[in-house]
Amino acid sequence: MTVEQFLVWAESQDGRYELVNGEIFSMAAERSAHALTKFAVQSALAEGIRKAGLPCTMYPDGMTVRISNRTAFEPDALVYCGPKLPGGALEVLAPVIVVEVLSPSTRRIDAAKKLPGYFSLPSVHHYLIVDPDEPPHIHHRRQADGTILTRIFNDGVLRLDPPGFEIAVGGFVV
Repeated sequence: MTVEQFLVWAESQDGRYELVNGEIFSMAAERSAHALTKFAVQSALAEGIRKAGLPCTMYPDGMTVRISNRTAFEPDALVYCGPKLPGGALEVLAPVIVVEVLSPSTRRIDAAKKLPGYFSLPSVHHYLIVDPDEPPHIHHRRQADGTILTRIFNDGVLRLDPPGFEIAVGGFVV
């Protein structure tokens, strides 16, 4: 299945899905801690964008990120900086920041499989992996020379440049 076929199919389905190498995977139900952590991250991103006055948008889960013709992920949050997307858009073609909140069933996938996928997109500069149970969290950042710098953090302020804003990360664990 291609991403185009997947998007048509997914639009008429209940629940959330991802496409990996042409195969559809259902996303598991969320625990309370996962949902609250996801909301905390989404709120921190939206507030950081607002405070910095940037022409960017935080999208919560539900938007698709195309990795290849046969792979598409749905991160828990993302930041897009560019022209306003049409109201009927199902995917974000050039995210700058993507975030995954870990769950028991996705830890290995989020840490190993999605990392090279997200960074295969030239627009992605930051990939945050947030643990809803306890820090540390992981921040992968594309450097100017294309290498990926990994930082482990517990709390404090995280600078996300580009696009040029900060978020407080102490409130991610609920």
